Amino acid sequence: MSLRPLPLALALSLTCAALLVLGASVGAHGLDAALWAAPSLVTELRLPRSLAAWGCGALLGLAGAIAQGLFRNPLADPYLLGASAGASLGVALALVLAGNSAGALLAGSGWGLNLAAFAGAWGALGLTVLLSRGVSHTPRLLLAGVIVGVVLAAATQGLTLLDPSTLRPMQQFMLGSTSLLGWPQVALSLPLLALALTAALVGSRTLDALGLGEATARSLGLPLDGTRALLLALLALCSGAAVAQCGLVAFVGLVAPHTVRALGVSRYRWLLPLSALSGGALLLAADIVARWVMAPIELPVGLPTALLGGAYLLSRLAHSTGAAR
Repeated sequence: MSLRPLPLALALSLTCAALLVLGASVGAHGLDAALWAAPSLVTELRLPRSLAAWGCGALLGLAGAIAQGLFRNPLADPYLLGASAGASLGVALALVLAGNSAGALLAGSGWGLNLAAFAGAWGALGLTVLLSRGVSHTPRLLLAGVIVGVVLAAATQGLTLLDPSTLRPMQQFMLGSTSLLGWPQVALSLPLLALALTAALVGSRTLDALGLGEATARSLGLPLDGTRALLLALLALCSGAAVAQCGLVAFVGLVAPHTVRALGVSRYRWLLPLSALSGGALLLAADIVARWVMAPIELPVGLPTALLGGAYLLSRLAHSTGAAR
C-alpha cells in the first residue's frame, strides 16, 4: 500500500484529533459524556493527559525515525544508545536519595523524577559517545551503547536490591505510565517536539544520503560528522524527555517509522514529521486502551504498546515471509 505524503499527513492528523476527543471522553468507568456534562473534568484532567501522551508518543516516533536513519538499521529504536538504562538509573538514584531530606526534595514531585530521568538519559549518551571516541564510527557507537546499557542496567538492579522500597515505583517506571501527565507536561513536550522536528529536518538530506552508504554520503559533500552529532543530540533530547515523563514505553519508537514506511513514504523530510504523528497516535491509542479495557482498573501504558507493537511487527514479518516465497 502506497500513499502520497500530504494525504497521509491529513489522515494521521484526523486520526490524532479523533483520538484526542476519545481520550477526553474516557473516564474511570469507561466511555461517558463528561466531554459535555463535566467540562472541568475534561480540561483539568483528561485533555491535558491525552495531549501530553500524544506529545510523548510523537517524541518517541521522531526519535525512532532519527535512530533508524542514523544507524541505517530498521530495528533501531530510541533506546539504542543506553538512554533507557541511563534514565532508569537516574530514577533509581532519585528514589534511593528520597530517604534523606535533600533526596526527598528532589524525588517528592514528578518534576524531580523527570529531571533525574532526563539527566540519566543524557549522561548515558555522553558516556556512549566518550567510549566510542566520537560520533564518526557508527559500529563502535552502537557497541558502546550496548555496553553502557548493560552496565547501567546492572547498576539500577543493584540499587533496587539495596533499597527494596524502590521496587514498586521502579516497576511502574519500567512499564510506563501516563497517569501523572498534565498541563505542565503539555507545556514541555509540545514546544520541545516543534523544536526537535525543526532541527531534525535540517538533517533530513543527510539521513537520505546515509541510506545510500557512508562513502556515497561523504562523496556528496555533506557535513556528516556535524549533522550526526546534531541528530544524536536530538535523539537523546526526544527519548530522554519522553522517558522522563511517561517511563519506558516499548515499541512506539520502533513501530511508528515502520508504519509510515509501510505506507510508501521513504524520504526523511516527510518520514520525520509523519513518524511523529504516527508515534503520537500510537501512544494516545494505547493510553485510551489502558484506561478503558479494564476500567476502573488502569493498566500500565507499556502493556498495550508492547502487545500492539509486537502484533504489528509479527504481521509485518509474516507478510514479508509470504512475499519472499
